[in-house]
Amino acid sequence: MMKKKSWFTLMITGVISLFFSVSAFAGNVFWEPLSYFNSSTWQKADGYSNGQKFNCTWRANNVNFTNDGKLKLSLTSPANNKFDCGEYRSTNNYGYGLYEVSMKPAKNTGIVSSFFTYTGPSHGTEWDEIDIEFLGKDTTKVQFNYYTNGVGGHEKIINLGFDASTSFHTYAFDWQPGYIKWYVDGVLKHTATTNIPSTPGKIMMNLWNGTGVDSWLGSYNGANPLYAEYDWVKYTSN
Repeated sequence: MMKKKSWFTLMITGVISLFFSVSAFAGNVFWEPLSYFNSSTWQKADGYSNGQKFNCTWRANNVNFTNDGKLKLSLTSPANNKFDCGEYRSTNNYGYGLYEVSMKPAKNTGIVSSFFTYTGPSHGTEWDEIDIEFLGKDTTKVQFNYYTNGVGGHEKIINLGFDASTSFHTYAFDWQPGYIKWYVDGVLKHTATTNIPSTPGKIMMNLWNGTGVDSWLGSYNGANPLYAEYDWVKYTSN
């Protein structure tokens, strides 16, 4: 009887220890399945435009969720030569760590589908940003970039070896004080080590059409509706 009691006590102690160790680790992970609008941790941009190279207005109605549990950002046209686009962003700010997303960008000339971190003057900080961007004119490639206090010019185009618009793949960047490493499906594709940003920012996803940036995106032809889909997002802090 004493043996059984000791074994039971040991088992319970082990389960409790495992529970607390997993819980402590889970506290450093922010994972979102993107299957519904979680208003406590996410916001839909609505009713304004970023201007300059953005040729659309952010609309909450352009941020939706599919029946099979995906976030769907849309680019639509409510009137002739007027365009609405979608943006989804975290309510909280996040710093150094690993950022991952499963997504499928839209395919069409003149548009961008993205996953990135951002903070700037509108948030009372310098402009720091880390980007994963798909230029719809060629979705067999992905562009990585970053800004530190408003200084960019770090664009890197990577050949994927597949068309990203046809299926979901995992894209990620590991942001640390001395470097940023970008990954595609777990494979390291690019590393940056100079003038690395340091200010925590929001996790953001958007789909938009450009204007005046034809040399970068190609000329937008007005095609709509267009969709970028996101399956899940994960952030693991240091």
